[in-house]
Amino acid sequence: MSVTASQVKELRERTGLGMMECKKALVDAGGDIELAIEEMRKAGQAKAAKKAGRVAAEGIIAVKISDDQKSGILLEINSETDFAAKDQSFLAFVTKVTDHALTVNVDNLNDLLASELDGITVEENCKNLVATIGEKIHVRRFSRMQVEGDMIIGGYSHSGRIGVLVILEGGDNVLAKDIAMHIAASNPQVVDPSQLSQDVLAKEKEIFIAQAADSGKPAEIVEKMVEGRLRKFTGEVSLTGQPFVKDPNITVGQLLKDKQAKVVEFVRFEVGEGIEKQVTDFAAEVMAQVKG
Repeated sequence: MSVTASQVKELRERTGLGMMECKKALVDAGGDIELAIEEMRKAGQAKAAKKAGRVAAEGIIAVKISDDQKSGILLEINSETDFAAKDQSFLAFVTKVTDHALTVNVDNLNDLLASELDGITVEENCKNLVATIGEKIHVRRFSRMQVEGDMIIGGYSHSGRIGVLVILEGGDNVLAKDIAMHIAASNPQVVDPSQLSQDVLAKEKEIFIAQAADSGKPAEIVEKMVEGRLRKFTGEVSLTGQPFVKDPNITVGQLLKDKQAKVVEFVRFEVGEGIEKQVTDFAAEVMAQVKG
């Protein structure tokens, strides 16, 4: 089974291992990167298998919440370069679309792009900006939250690179913002362990069993080791099980209990996650043109 250089490169970036190790793992896995990472974790080799969500595109994550904290929006608008993301025209466009998104009655990206802003659609506004800036601008993701009753929406933006919205039942504005800030920093997958899918748990258990089996300990000890590691894993990836960033002596779950509050839902965006950015070697390009 032959594998491509780009596959080897991606596996190296995601695991931190050497080129030959990555190539061998890919060959053994038939070119399946996810399977290769899983097998490498079982063998205890991968140093950074959690770094699967690669941040590669530039742009801004915008967060905006209504004054009554009953509605909020999260928006990702991408540019090709960091230089363009700091352009005043780009920043003005982000602000305009963000304000529009909070007030317009739409709840998905396609409807937002088709909605009218300054006499033309948001998508047409975006195309006009491309002509001005000279590189691709992309309204990539949009999420809206709406609540009633005693629920409120909290939000947090970290330098325009990470944005969070969270729905809180009970508690207050300060707690809502603190929880949103924690989510931005700690990136939980779910609110609590019960929300983890059985497929995720089964895969992690399989990995832990393979790791524990190599210890040479009796089966009953291995079983307890696996249970402990699985418990630790569910705590690490669930919001309520994580140590609170402002006070690591308590978990977020304990903080919420003390405040008589509950997190109903959250959404977290990070600039460019899941997009592979093309790296251009300008010096090589120039040299190629000179030789050509």
